[in-house]
Amino acid sequence: MAKITFITHNDEKHTVEVQNGLTVMEGAVQNDIPGIDADCGGGMACATCHVYVKEGWFDKIPPKEDGEEDMLDMAFEPKKNSRLSCQIIISDELDGLIVSIPSKQS
Repeated sequence: MAKITFITHNDEKHTVEVQNGLTVMEGAVQNDIPGIDADCGGGMACATCHVYVKEGWFDKIPPKEDGEEDMLDMAFEPKKNSRLSCQIIISDELDGLIVSIPSKQS
């Protein structure tokens, strides 16, 4: 299990425990985190689980794959640290991960 902190666009912090093997998006959906819609259910087809990974964590998660980069191009205000939370798989190494949620999703 890892503790993941989600920060909403209005600075509300939600820290939840997520089982290893699940994705950050699944952890958000299971814990009713506002702003993570996950319309496609994790199929990397919608960008409604877009998050900004806090500095210092970006190099600890696996690199983006081509399809993810394409979806992020359609996300709201993509940045250098943007990721689709459906593509980040939880492990013990991600305990303490902090992600911010954009002010709106695609």
